[in-house]
Amino acid sequence: MTHVRARLALAFQGACVTAVGLYAVLRMAQKALWSEPNPATILWSAHAGYFWRVWTVSYAGVMAGFVAFAAAKRHEAEVCRGLRWALYVAGLLIVFQGLFVP
Repeated sequence: MTHVRARLALAFQGACVTAVGLYAVLRMAQKALWSEPNPATILWSAHAGYFWRVWTVSYAGVMAGFVAFAAAKRHEAEVCRGLRWALYVAGLLIVFQGLFVP
């Protein structure tokens, strides 16, 4: 039972780290490729970019969580090491996104 709990914890961590890293990448890519309208001049918009980005990266994060869950069955230590490095990368990405593309 504890092995399944450990795999579920790794899956949750994988989903969260992936979502954070992908949010930063998606936000920076959208800013680089498309210009955004001035929010002060828009009265109403059917498209809220933040919420679409959050839903998109959450979906991708859940898919990565399933991959981490499956991979942890045979390679638990490697998944732990990979998630540690992924956490560093995601942390750096979200800091850069926050500083340069708020």
